Amino acid sequence: MNDTMAASSHRIMLGPLVAAIDQGTSSTRFLVFNAKTAELLSHHQVEIKQSFPKEGWVEEDPKEILQSVFECMERTCEKLTQLNIDISNIKAIGVTNQRETTLVWDKETGEPLYNAIVWLDLRTQSTVERLINKTPGRNKNHLKHKTGLPISTYFSAVKLRWLMDNVDEVHEAVVSHRAMFGTVDSWLIWCLTGGKSGGVHCTDVTNASRTMLFNIHTLEWDPELCKYFGIPMEILPRVRSSSEIYGLMKICSSLKSGALSGIPISGCLGDQSAALVGQMCFQDGQAKNTYGTGCFLLRNTGAKPVMSDHGLLTTVAYKLGRDKPACYALEGSVAIAGAVVRWLQDNLGIIGSSEELEKLAASVGTSYGCYFVPAFSGLYAPYWEPSARGIICGLTQFTNKSHVAFAALEAVCFQTREILDAMNQDSGIPLTQLQVDGGMTSNRLLMQLQADILCIPVVKPSMPETTALGAAMAAGAAEGVSVWSLSPEDLSEVTSEKFEPQINPEESEFRYARWKKAVQKSMNWETTEPVGNGNGESSIFSSVPLGFYIMGSMLMLIGANYLAGRD
Repeated sequence: MNDTMAASSHRIMLGPLVAAIDQGTSSTRFLVFNAKTAELLSHHQVEIKQSFPKEGWVEEDPKEILQSVFECMERTCEKLTQLNIDISNIKAIGVTNQRETTLVWDKETGEPLYNAIVWLDLRTQSTVERLINKTPGRNKNHLKHKTGLPISTYFSAVKLRWLMDNVDEVHEAVVSHRAMFGTVDSWLIWCLTGGKSGGVHCTDVTNASRTMLFNIHTLEWDPELCKYFGIPMEILPRVRSSSEIYGLMKICSSLKSGALSGIPISGCLGDQSAALVGQMCFQDGQAKNTYGTGCFLLRNTGAKPVMSDHGLLTTVAYKLGRDKPACYALEGSVAIAGAVVRWLQDNLGIIGSSEELEKLAASVGTSYGCYFVPAFSGLYAPYWEPSARGIICGLTQFTNKSHVAFAALEAVCFQTREILDAMNQDSGIPLTQLQVDGGMTSNRLLMQLQADILCIPVVKPSMPETTALGAAMAAGAAEGVSVWSLSPEDLSEVTSEKFEPQINPEESEFRYARWKKAVQKSMNWETTEPVGNGNGESSIFSSVPLGFYIMGSMLMLIGANYLAGRD
């Protein structure tokens, strides 16, 4: 009896709760926070399968993404019930998502017309080359004055163009006015607010700013940019602020999570913007680095977009209300961070889990002169070099898998150093410490290495789910919800752990210089224009080194047969 009373009194004391859907590249999570204390009360996570139909292609199933959201909501609601927490206390839901990943679906059937093309995907490389070749002076920054972005395979417009050109179902749906385009946030919000039965087709300014179709100054879809890529504006979602009520949840009432029906979806931020909000980086000059599939360093630049001279992106950080001003950020984007762990595990079988990587690397404590540049999708910031490919160099007979594991962790840290250097040059005010978050921050060796390589302290919050927290904050603060105050005096004090540099700067600089040398070796590996083989696929000979290798192997075989025939 006392337990029940304690539980019910505890339930009353909790006050309003806010939930967040965090749909990332490798997993989906649903998390529930206390709006007054920012405490994480419960969550559930489901991994997402990635498919690689061809070299450089990365896809995910939109229906699996949606199903994973439903599963996470259902399991979390079950956990809350077990904890005696009243689900009806959830007052709002925020959405945060992997950015740039591109979907097209049929608004009449609600069915996706193709798999989601993931941000890492490289199939549009030849499209990007053609677009750059058409610009005056072959300038990849031709659209930067409007978009803040270089023309790159990374962003949604070229992926959408590819879908319209290469997938008959998409082309037909566009022609017959049945197609809807969206990034993952748009797909989820549309489905969760009713889908083909009145679902809301919208996105927020942060996600829109990653498409190359959005003018970051006017905060609207740009007719000239749409014309440049040949995208009809009618298929685009309506752009909203990051914090307002977009629509109400519609969920089957027979489910435990059916209790979420009627709750407003009132927050929407691309994952890196959400992490910036979750880290409370509301002041000009504050920055955070997120270690997920990729690595993303964002620095708040206030109400004015700042253009980079050092290979960084200019992006919308957030707009926390319809009548609130937009804030901007400089961003350094690294394609492969946590993805290198998955590669070592799935492709090479060197490790069985991410925890094993830390143990393996710690067992040697050095890469022993081995350097790993994981340019699996080319190099992003600050190089924007799609022709680069991954290399491991500096190998000797002494090198073993532990050294390669250590080099993989160092690679994440060196890539962060490169974007931090670029950011310090652009802003003229060096960061004195780095706030970090994301799945990889649980690796303590990585955090210490990062402090050593940057020569500044690294600060990690004790609650690692800052991306989801940012989405929850935006949802809870929305007009019409107003259960979460974003006033500086009301924001909860965050407890954190600090990693101080432990090596001398000379050693750090020496290792960084060797890394830069390795990066140069990874450049210009692939030819940029694939050679067609008549059926729209690239020929194997479009990879120059591979072409030489195969031709050389053929000649050696012919020579060997000739010599064998003479004996």
